[in-house]
Amino acid sequence: MTLHSNIIGEGKPFIILHGFLGMGDNWKTLAKHFSESNFEVHLVDQRNHGRSLHSDDFDYELLAEDLKTYCQTNNLEDIILLGHSMGGKTAMLFASKYPELLSKLIVADISPRYYPIHHDAILDGLSQLDFTTIKTRGEADQVLRYYVSDTGTRMFLLKNLYWVKKGQLGLRINLQSLKKHVSEVGEALPIHATFNKDTLFLRGDRSEYIAEADEAIIHRHFPNAKITTISNAGHWLHAENPKDFYTAVMNFVS
Repeated sequence: MTLHSNIIGEGKPFIILHGFLGMGDNWKTLAKHFSESNFEVHLVDQRNHGRSLHSDDFDYELLAEDLKTYCQTNNLEDIILLGHSMGGKTAMLFASKYPELLSKLIVADISPRYYPIHHDAILDGLSQLDFTTIKTRGEADQVLRYYVSDTGTRMFLLKNLYWVKKGQLGLRINLQSLKKHVSEVGEALPIHATFNKDTLFLRGDRSEYIAEADEAIIHRHFPNAKITTISNAGHWLHAENPKDFYTAVMNFVS
């Protein structure tokens, strides 16, 4: 089964991969802007996220293979690939395995290194959403706030709510599988994986996901990488400073 996507615009293929517990729709506003510069933007939902397939299996090898199948099904080559956080890890692995399918790679606020599990509170909160009693987004938010204090993060998570049928809310993510495989999300890029074409790493100046100590490992895996810092932005740099994020990406791809 191929992945679900929303395709905006016409032109050179430009695939965007969301982060953990996100979906392609998180990128809709930026995708519209990119599409105005003759790009066909593919907002892809990765496995166990959004409207894509639910599976008991989940790791970066599978996510990269899912993307390869998606490219084959849609006859995409010479793509620009942008991935944020978990999507950035998928993008790095995909680029190292199938460099012939890419022209340029953009990685947003993630490094090739290993990251310890740090989504426990969020997953615990989502697990407490009982949709036999919760009938509104507001009620779901009330439950989540015990686990996730940051309003922006809760709003992001609540985008996963949808109406299964009239009066019945549910989550688009495959929560059971993602909880079971949460350790996979922080896995490092395989030690010998490399991609020699033009690569842009973007980091938020208020984020700790790409530290100065990460620059060496980035250049080891991606010899032609450029690292750019987006000001006034944390881990969700594309949402917190979309203007500078857009400018940095467009300068790199044009």
